[in-house]
Amino acid sequence: MTPRVFSIVVPCYFNELNLSDTVPQLLALRERLPGYRLELVFVDDGSGDRTLDGLLAWREKHPDVIKVVKLTRNFGTMAAVQAAFRVVTGDCVGLISADLQDPPELFVEMVGHWERGIKAVFAVRADREEPLLQKAFSNTFYALLRRMAIRHYPRGGFDFFVIDRQVVNEINQIGEKNTNVMTLAFWIGHAQLTIPYVRRRRTKGKSRWTMSKKVKLFIDSFVAFSYAPIRLLSLTGLIVAMSAFAYAGWVMWHRLAHGTPVQGWSSLAVLIAFTAGLQMVMLGVLGEYLWRTLDEARRRPPFFIDEIYDERGRLSRVETERLAAFPSPAVVDRQERIPAGTR
Repeated sequence: MTPRVFSIVVPCYFNELNLSDTVPQLLALRERLPGYRLELVFVDDGSGDRTLDGLLAWREKHPDVIKVVKLTRNFGTMAAVQAAFRVVTGDCVGLISADLQDPPELFVEMVGHWERGIKAVFAVRADREEPLLQKAFSNTFYALLRRMAIRHYPRGGFDFFVIDRQVVNEINQIGEKNTNVMTLAFWIGHAQLTIPYVRRRRTKGKSRWTMSKKVKLFIDSFVAFSYAPIRLLSLTGLIVAMSAFAYAGWVMWHRLAHGTPVQGWSSLAVLIAFTAGLQMVMLGVLGEYLWRTLDEARRRPPFFIDEIYDERGRLSRVETERLAAFPSPAVVDRQERIPAGTR
């Protein structure tokens, strides 16, 4: 009987220091998941350190398990995950970060739920061993996402999961840019289960998950899954307009009924400044939607794969371009190969 394949996707960006801990712990899952063939897909997202060299060294030791995908530059975590989804072969696919803030051993329980027919098993952060400000930002983000975009989204959020091959294929078919892959997996709507856990503090290396990247993900999530910002602009504009009309009517009534002269240049200047600022904010929100519409209309791929290394060597440039260009989950005919060990 052919063993089922469990693929684990690990996006890597400046994770050189983490690999010595991360890779052995993931490899140890082979003993805890009998009956499965393990496939580890590491994606080097344009790291500026020796992450790629470290990954290739581990691949040389375990060519039957480890696959390395090298992107042409840094495209971001979501694009790295999308790139990995194009090359995984697993019957079910897991996602975990390279810094071991998530416990790899939890994959055993998650795969068990998948075996019972749950197509999306999400490990939800019940708490975080992180600074208070970072926890507050995350909690606010997910609270707003639940209220304004996806009502039943897990409160603690997640980026650690196991999903069925069917879900991976559907995400590939969508091929959406500027999106949140985790939210997309939840939004698709297959049978789901959440498992609470405590996200651990990072012990090695420096996190590259900067505030600007968090803000972009925040905006992408709302623009991709909610029209609430547009509705909020309309409601705000309506309230401001009605207030202005009411104030104008009150001034005119006092002028005609009581002969009160029109005064208040200071209040007029404040009112103009307020409405002008409000209009600029509204244009900015509309601009976020328009920019993403333009980006989708251009049909540029969300990433470009430079090289792929697996047990049979390195894929040719022709094949990696084929993987990057087409969102179809169809199996690629692996032929033109470059011998292992050459770069």
